Amino acid sequence: MTIAEYPFVRTYPTRWNDNDMFGHVNNTIYYSAMDNAATYWFREVAGLDPFTSEWIAVIVSSSCRFVESAVWPDVIEVGMRSKRIGTTSLSWEFGLFRQSDGALLATGEFVHVVIDREGARRPTAVPPELRELVTRMMTVPA
Repeated sequence: MTIAEYPFVRTYPTRWNDNDMFGHVNNTIYYSAMDNAATYWFREVAGLDPFTSEWIAVIVSSSCRFVESAVWPDVIEVGMRSKRIGTTSLSWEFGLFRQSDGALLATGEFVHVVIDREGARRPTAVPPELRELVTRMMTVPA
């Protein structure tokens, strides 16, 4: 597995205080790196404005499988791709790689549910333009 298998990539530089008492980057940082990539994708690529858009996407499920430790000052490259598009949800796969040597550090998954930003904040259908964007840009052929 390499970063080239992911259509969207975001770098995440580690900080000194990301290391835990065991001398490696704490597991919460991997989740932060994935969330950061997803947030940038939604804002920069999908055009989501969390303050004015009619819909927002909230995480309802997340997981991470740790493979190898990162240590400050590693830079993590976070790759993101679509796993599944549901009626009201988007499932994502992530690959986290050390930039200096390409080593796989972790894999992860998020499930976002699209909800109406105002009103009941209940699940709503994935907007057609978002579905088309994810299908065109974020889906990797099997």
